[in-house]
Amino acid sequence: MFGKEKPIDAMLLRSKPVLCNYYLTYRCNAKCSFCDIWEKPSPYADREAVVANLRDLKRLGVKIIDFTGGEPLLHRQAAEFCRLAKTMGFVTTLTTNALLYPKNAHALAKNVDMLHFSLDYADKELHDAVRGVPCFDFVLESIRIALSLGERPDILFTVKNDNVSHIERVYEEICRPNHLILILNPIFAYNDVGESLSFEHFALLRRWSKKRDVYLNTAFLDLREDGGNRIDRPVCRAGTSTVVVSPENTLVMPCYHLGVKALPIAGRLYEVWHSDEARKWRQTEGKLPECEGCAVNCYMNPSFGVELNRYFFRALPSTTKYLIEKYVWA
Repeated sequence: MFGKEKPIDAMLLRSKPVLCNYYLTYRCNAKCSFCDIWEKPSPYADREAVVANLRDLKRLGVKIIDFTGGEPLLHRQAAEFCRLAKTMGFVTTLTTNALLYPKNAHALAKNVDMLHFSLDYADKELHDAVRGVPCFDFVLESIRIALSLGERPDILFTVKNDNVSHIERVYEEICRPNHLILILNPIFAYNDVGESLSFEHFALLRRWSKKRDVYLNTAFLDLREDGGNRIDRPVCRAGTSTVVVSPENTLVMPCYHLGVKALPIAGRLYEVWHSDEARKWRQTEGKLPECEGCAVNCYMNPSFGVELNRYFFRALPSTTKYLIEKYVWA
């Protein structure tokens, strides 16, 4: 029905998208200082649209569904969507500030393959101040509840220039006693939001990446040392590797952080993805002026996995380590 899309690169390993970033809402019950998503007015994703889109994402070959936001658990049917995606054979992921996890824990149990609790400081006052709401205690309570249900959540630590010294305490006081993986997620800057992580911290982070039950995709650091994405030789494959669905039920292209074009889905995600307009926008991935120097983890991570280049090989050891440590335990 659709013409074959011209490969972007001879070394492209996969022409089908591997990941869907499904924004259930942009609303959030926190006000993180390094994020602007919570500032946007937003509806909640419509249930019928989610069900139809999951079917089309399966047809498109997507393997992983990341239900995200905002705070995804603000959507009252988030657990239902995770359960449905899981039954359809998707790998499911969800990241939460943990404020709403306790009331949703039983409904989410066994339906989220990679459950992440955000925690950025070892001190309650500092963490709550940066997040804009008192959620530190909810993270600790959520860990207890998740473990009682046989879940093994990860601790997602957004590494900033002012909290590098807190990594050890979070690891030793929270992760190791509970046998949890610590995910170190280097902060990135975009649209005058966030910040650039100082190079002086990179050597320390590389040492942390070698510790047991710590995951850091060191290709993130390599890319930043190389100057980020270059529009003359783009690393970013956001449009190829990732499907971005908005709460308004649009296909956002070429990525969420640019959001240059929103194509209405209206129950036809498969057809919209293969449309001439979507193809046109996919061909701009990593090549727009705004893409110069970009190092947004959300899109670089899947990009590293779909093209055989130096970042593929740099990302492979840390990704393999995470999967072994995560699933051998399970």
